[in-house]
Amino acid sequence: MGRLTTHVLDTANGRPAAGLAIDLYRIEGERRTFLNSTVTNSDGRSDTPMLEGSDFVSGTYELVFYAGDYFKKAGAKTGDPSFLDHVPVRFGISDADQHYHVPLLVSPYAYSTYRGS
Repeated sequence: MGRLTTHVLDTANGRPAAGLAIDLYRIEGERRTFLNSTVTNSDGRSDTPMLEGSDFVSGTYELVFYAGDYFKKAGAKTGDPSFLDHVPVRFGISDADQHYHVPLLVSPYAYSTYRGS
């Protein structure tokens, strides 16, 4: 069975983004349903998959990374308001038998993501 994992790297400081909050939603039309939340561990990862088992089905999902809070706690100069605050990444799961890994590379002023392995 498939699963969804994530990993966050703080590219401004060259380290895992430990302590960054993440929420997961399922998107169905205009409806956004909250599924799960986590805070990254010392390696910038969630301790368990964000989604797995019978809950892991094809569809559209959104991870929301709370980058603004993370960088404020880290003492970064982010501006007021922060240039990046909540970073939403919307993506599709087409095959519920595969592993989907959605990493985020983030700094106070830029981010990128991709489908990892």
